[in-house]
This record gives sequence, structure tokens and C-alpha cells, in this order.
Amino acid sequence: MTWKKEADELIKKRPQHILFLCVANSARSQMAEGIARFLAPKDIKISSAGSTPSQVNPYAIKVLEEIGIDIANHKSKSINDIDSSTVDTVITLCAEEVCPVFLGNTNRIHWGLTDPAVAIRNSQMQLESFRSVRDQLRERLTYLFSNLNENK
Repeated sequence: MTWKKEADELIKKRPQHILFLCVANSARSQMAEGIARFLAPKDIKISSAGSTPSQVNPYAIKVLEEIGIDIANHKSKSINDIDSSTVDTVITLCAEEVCPVFLGNTNRIHWGLTDPAVAIRNSQMQLESFRSVRDQLRERLTYLFSNLNENK
């Protein structure tokens, strides 16, 4: 199923708490949380977490700052820090690694995006990789939340 079809299905379910999940909660899920909080209706709770949290990647902070979103005060969180009883939707973002498992009765969507932090390359190439993931997340989340707002 394409990400648009998954988003359309999610729109019909009108989520109340979306959790973005990956391994380190340092790049993709942090960017997704920041973008989603910027775009989501105020009545939808947005969270992110990881199975092995580390720290927010400075490139994630930089590329969101470029589009007017501040995640400089975000902290990497463990999946164990999330109250699973409140989460109704989990969006996993892992691509090449094994995604964490979230137990509970939730809507599950998988948007496999390459981790921009893992490749060994020069800083400009890594920055471009972060921008690419940011732009993919922004496209998907803009679609999701603009359609959620229209279907109230």
C-alpha cells in the first residue's frame, strides 16, 4: 500500500495520539514529531520515541530550523517512556534496521525512510540527506494533516 493510501485510511480513523517510532529517536522520528506538531490540529497529541534512544542529531535540528520549526529542546525518548494506553496510531520510520515493536491496539503505518545519519560521507552530503528525509516527511504529513483538517 502506498503512503497516500495509508494516510487516507488513517484520516478516516481520525487519530488522537500519533507516535513516530524508530530506533535511536535522533533523526527521522524527531523530524516527524517536529513537523507534525507544527501541522497537526491542536487536539491531536504527537510523540516520538525509539527502542535505543540516543540524542537528537544536530542536522535534524538544522534542517527543521531551515523551514521555521524549532526542535532544539527536543530530547530522545525511550518507547518505555510513552503511555501506550493513549497511543492510537504508530508510524514506524525505519528502513534498513529492524523497527521497534509497539504493543497495543493501534493503527500501524510503516513509512520506511533511510536513516540520514548512518552513511559515512562529508557533512554537505549528510546535510542533503537530512533535507531529503525532511522533505519526504513534510510532504506526507502535510497531506495527512491538511486532509484531516478538511474532514472534521
